[in-house]
Amino acid sequence: MNQHKKRIHHSKDVGFDSNDNSLRGFCIVKLTDKAKLPDICITNLMEEGIVNRVANSGIVTLNLEHYLHPGKRVGIDVKDTLFMGLILKEKDFRDWIKNHDWEQYRNTNVYIYCSADAIVPSWAYMLTAGKLTGIANFFLFGNAEALDTALFMQALSTINPAEYADKRVVIKGCGDQYVTPAAYVEVTRLLQPYVKSLMFGEPCSTVPVFKKA
Repeated sequence: MNQHKKRIHHSKDVGFDSNDNSLRGFCIVKLTDKAKLPDICITNLMEEGIVNRVANSGIVTLNLEHYLHPGKRVGIDVKDTLFMGLILKEKDFRDWIKNHDWEQYRNTNVYIYCSADAIVPSWAYMLTAGKLTGIANFFLFGNAEALDTALFMQALSTINPAEYADKRVVIKGCGDQYVTPAAYVEVTRLLQPYVKSLMFGEPCSTVPVFKKA
């Protein structure tokens, strides 16, 4: 590529001063259509001394979304098994336990709950849990958020906090999937005793949480 020795103002050719170091790495372009902006090629920026400040800042980004189990979430509402939506009859409930399609919960994450203001004996929840054992990936009593929280706790327990000793860690925010507040609390509990600093957000824009004195 031939570079111009001086800027050209009077032709369709657009060039840059080859002695202008601030423009090194940009390619020469030619305007063929005045209605369009020229494409600017940026090449070998790292070789030209332009460094990625984030990559070289020593900051480690931890994305909690990566710890969220990908399996489907499914709720089982015991209300659907109650007589008139209020009363649990043992025989009817055992018939439901026997005939219900439990295979539909294969490898899913299940939360068991009752949306009715009814008294449900504990053994009914135990029978439900027994049918899910060996089929569902994970299950609990509670709502959808309780399920996600439990899945996060299970996954975050695999973190070795010593691997983050004396590091500057950013817990990524503003992701595509919902991360429960409990997960942020748990990762703080795990990492703060080890890290040099803990932040929330993105490496380019963070909220400080903790800094070792």
